[in-house]
Amino acid sequence: MKSFGSKAWMLPQPVLVIGTYNKNGKANAMNAAWGGQWDNGEIMISMGSHQTTENLNACGEFTVAFATKDTATAADYVGIVSAKNEPSKIEKTGWTVVPSENVKAPVFTDFPMTLECRIKEKLYESETGYYIIAEIVNILVDENYLAEDGKPDVEKMGLITFDPCHFGYIALGERVGNAFSDGKNIR
Repeated sequence: MKSFGSKAWMLPQPVLVIGTYNKNGKANAMNAAWGGQWDNGEIMISMGSHQTTENLNACGEFTVAFATKDTATAADYVGIVSAKNEPSKIEKTGWTVVPSENVKAPVFTDFPMTLECRIKEKLYESETGYYIIAEIVNILVDENYLAEDGKPDVEKMGLITFDPCHFGYIALGERVGNAFSDGKNIR
């Protein structure tokens, strides 16, 4: 095995689009890869110093959408362009924006699944950013991405993951097994 030392290579890394409003009520979004499930009903996201961070400081509510093959280019764009420098950032993505019904944040309807969240705690806050632990207030799923049982169908969504080794996006694939079941076949 080849050794690479310490790197931020936890795989897979979701491509998360964080939605907030600025102090004037204008929708903003940023791309974040360092986040995940914290606990049952909670998520954690590592936030640097961004316009989104300022927005979160003013209002601790936000949305998290999961980027897909279809939204990859615009999701990348909101990660490399700051609303501080480009006030028309969201308009340039072509995304449709509606207000969340449960938190004070925008919902981008172009994504199959969105979490509506509220900050519970900030950790290690400094001028370079902080980690947020947030409560998932509600989950929205476009009905086109539901399975026959009425729950989200992850295979239909075309979700992508960030490849930190080669700075790319990789489409997630097909179902390969059954959790809490297949392992029972080993005796």
